[in-house]
Amino acid sequence: MLTSLAVEECFKKISDGSNVNALKDFYKKSVELLTGLIKMVQGELTKEDRQKIMCLITLDTHSRDIVDKLDIENVKKADAFQWQSQLKFYWMDNPTTKSKDCVIKIADASFWYSYEYLGNGPRLVVTPLTDRIYVTATQALHLKMGCAPAGPAGTGKT
Repeated sequence: MLTSLAVEECFKKISDGSNVNALKDFYKKSVELLTGLIKMVQGELTKEDRQKIMCLITLDTHSRDIVDKLDIENVKKADAFQWQSQLKFYWMDNPTTKSKDCVIKIADASFWYSYEYLGNGPRLVVTPLTDRIYVTATQALHLKMGCAPAGPAGTGKT
């Protein structure tokens, strides 16, 4: 799975001049990783494993497209809005549980992931609207305003 830390490592390489093509190189690696997942799905898998890998393919395809967009838009720093507006996941030390737990970050919001429902993975299609909903919902929660998306089918609530 493509990671937020890997993209941020690309920004470090770009800024220190050690690899000005780090995002392009990471994009190529992303394509290779996706190809590997696709080959796995073409083989024999249990129903549960197939579903998990299909979800990974969906999310990693979106991640690959984001890396490509960052490169096309010439983003060179992790504090650029184009990167900050993405939903990112990190494994960090949790002082409460004394273990590594997942943290979700977007813009200035940060939450410990507690295995909340994140949508119908097998049917999820990540679009630019999905990205905007992530920003809107997490900012509302960050500001303690709550979030209850509503509307007709096809409006990106999943």
